[in-house]
Amino acid sequence: MSYISMVNTFEWYHYVLLVVALLIGFAIGVLLLFIVPFFKTKKAKKEAEKIIKNAEVKAEQIKKSAQIDAKQTVYELKQEAEKDIRERKQEYQQLENKLAQREANIDRRDSALLQKENVLEEKNETLTRRLKECDRKEANLQQKIDSIIVELEKVAQLSVNEARDVIFERVENKMSQEIAAYIKNKEDEAKTTAVDKANEIISLAINRFSQDAVTEKTVSVVALPNDEMKGRIIGREGRNIRSLEQLLGVDLIIDDTPEVITVSCFNPIRREIARQSLEILIKDGRIQPGRIEEVVSKVQNDIDAIIRKAGEEAAFKLGLTKINKDLLYYVGRLKYRTSYGQNAYDHSMEVAYLAGIMAAELGLDQNLAKRAGLFHDIGKAVDFEQEGSHVELGARLAKKYGEPEVVVNAIESHHGDTEAKFIISNLVMAADTLSAARPGARSEILENYIKRIEKLEEICNSYEGVYQSYAIQSGREVRVMVLPDKIDDLAAFKLARDIRERIEAEMTYPGQIKVSVIREYRAIETAK
Repeated sequence: MSYISMVNTFEWYHYVLLVVALLIGFAIGVLLLFIVPFFKTKKAKKEAEKIIKNAEVKAEQIKKSAQIDAKQTVYELKQEAEKDIRERKQEYQQLENKLAQREANIDRRDSALLQKENVLEEKNETLTRRLKECDRKEANLQQKIDSIIVELEKVAQLSVNEARDVIFERVENKMSQEIAAYIKNKEDEAKTTAVDKANEIISLAINRFSQDAVTEKTVSVVALPNDEMKGRIIGREGRNIRSLEQLLGVDLIIDDTPEVITVSCFNPIRREIARQSLEILIKDGRIQPGRIEEVVSKVQNDIDAIIRKAGEEAAFKLGLTKINKDLLYYVGRLKYRTSYGQNAYDHSMEVAYLAGIMAAELGLDQNLAKRAGLFHDIGKAVDFEQEGSHVELGARLAKKYGEPEVVVNAIESHHGDTEAKFIISNLVMAADTLSAARPGARSEILENYIKRIEKLEEICNSYEGVYQSYAIQSGREVRVMVLPDKIDDLAAFKLARDIRERIEAEMTYPGQIKVSVIREYRAIETAK
């Protein structure tokens, strides 16, 4: 056998084996593909049946347990329901008992009301009979009265209206005297109890507060080192003095008085700014429009800071809180305001202290009294800039910044322009009088003093029955001499009240004015 034939025989046999192997592998694969899943499926079915049996057993157990729990729950619910029913029955039974009691009470009240109704009917009938009897008797009495009036008219020769007028006139004369006497007695009685207490409180307030009496001038005068300085202040062709007057809003009076310049202005703050500005310029020596403007601006800022600090210090010294800062600014402006030579800032502080002391003695709100006393003259901080009296302007400012009604009323009533509605308002009025009337507190020019004295005597002499009057004690008292045959004792008392009310209404004056009406009757005979 040749080599080639051997190779060909080998290849053929090899291919046969390869085919047989493939067929065997394919058969085994097919068997594995179908037989293995079959056995797995059979095994899974057995496990599933086992699981189902276990589940059925557990389900049966759960079912039995649920039946037992359900029976227990039903039993408990049944017990609770029976208990609830028993409680409801008890409540219903109690309600029925209450209703039964109420019905019994209503029956008793009904019977009692019926009895009262019968009694009232009997009384009504009795009253009706008595009213008829009264009407009959009244008619008889009226007839008798008419007949008596006719007889009286015949005897007195007066009609009923004339007799009534005569009686009314006599009663009016008698009552007027009795009323005057009653008023006098009551006032005397009130004075005996009130005057002592008031004097005690006022004297205590005065003793506990002490203040130096300093009278301020209302005209500012600036001293010059020499008369040459006047020319420098006037400047070339008057440019310096024009610049000063324009910036400061004041009048500078440069007269023949040596080494003195007078600053004239109704606004006290401008006057103070002018005084300080001139003193700085004179000390510096550089007096020209540019320097004047710089100094005036600096002094204005300094004065504004001083005013604000003064207002804050006033509130701090008095222990007052929660005050509007703008209102405190107006308090600080009072530092440069005077009244009859008395500094308005110091006067307001005095009034606040005095009112607070008196309020404490009376058991009132001390801080509220101090607040009212501090603001009572607040209108004087703007009365030289705005129209109206300082009372009106002060009340307007207090209302604007939300001050209490007591403070507003104290401002409005401290000069008697409005009725004092609160006790603190009266205390502020008294404190204002004390501060103004103490020795050395205020000064008054001669012309105003003479006019006030003349006005006092004119008011007193205008009443009928007055033949002479004298104003004494620097106008603090007026004595009125009356004719005894025209003015009796009670009329003299009434005259004093009328003069007092008219003085309060028509005059403006510091402190108090005492009115004394003097009635003297002299019987004189001469033995010969």
